[in-house]
Order: sequence, then C-alpha cells, then structure tokens
Amino acid sequence: MDQLFAPWRIEWVERDGDGDDGGCPFCALPERGDDREVRIVARSERAFVLLNNYPYNPGHAMVIPYAHEGDYRALDEAVLLDHARLKQRTFDALETALEPDAFNAGLNLGGPAGGSIEDHLHTHVVPRWSGDTNFMPVIGDTKVIVEAIEDTYDRIREAFAAQPGAARADGGAVALSFE
Repeated sequence: MDQLFAPWRIEWVERDGDGDDGGCPFCALPERGDDREVRIVARSERAFVLLNNYPYNPGHAMVIPYAHEGDYRALDEAVLLDHARLKQRTFDALETALEPDAFNAGLNLGGPAGGSIEDHLHTHVVPRWSGDTNFMPVIGDTKVIVEAIEDTYDRIREAFAAQPGAARADGGAVALSFE
C-alpha cells in the first residue's frame, strides 16, 4: 500500500458530529456554526459551497442544496435556480482565486455512479490545470495536493467576497444574494 504522510489530516479524522452518527453530514455541517472549521466558503438562500476534505485538486468544491434530497428531479424550481446560480458563482470564484485552465463539474447520483452520500445530492466543481497529471498519479498512483486547505479556503472566500451581492461574514462563509 502506498502511503503519503499528511499529519494535518488528523483534525478531519478526529472531528466530531459531522454525520458519523448516521445523520447526513450535508445537513449537519451548515448548522455547526463555524463555517471556516467545516469549510463552508459561501452560502446563498437555498444552497452552500463546501470545500471537499478529500480534494482531487486544490479548490475542489461542492455546491449543495440545503434541501435533503437525492433525486435531482425532485428539487423545486427555486432550489434548482439557486443551485445553478451558486454553481456559476463558484466557477467565478475559483477562476479568480486559483486561475485554473478548466473545470470538471458534475453530480454522482446514486452509489453505482460514485456517490458516497447518495441521499443528499451535491455538485462537484474541480479546478483543472494543463499538465496537472504528472508522475505521482501516473507512476506512483498517488495524488499530491499542493496547498493546505485552510489557505485554499482563504483564497476562495476572498474571491466570493469580491463578487456582486456578497456580504462578508466575520471569518465565516460569504453570504451571496442573486437579486
């Protein structure tokens, strides 16, 4: 088995109450009260943006409706529109903060599709750079994340805060309005 020493990950391993009790982490995390700690970088009326604790690349974010729903077709019009607008804002923030060359974005609906949390849909937005596949994943079967998630959080939060309709919260997620 390949190992990569990452001592900063112990905080995630030893976390408490993020859904380990059988509850939904995507329902629990927005209620925790410390957006920075749980990595919620932006919020809108019906959805929020969460940095992935197991990122494919720096800036790997998820846009998640507050509604606990696993079936995309079951979302009402207001949630669909808010979710779509927040995805647009997420692309803008990631582009401003990280200057990627491209994005992967999508939903994994259901376990066989790769969804690890099947009953609460979420859209992954993954920044990509030309040449970001190097010898580590190809030869070493290991992905190296080149920036601490706290630093990525700060960069992306600032990019969200600079957007129209953004209200900066003290140390927490940026509140976005689409009016």
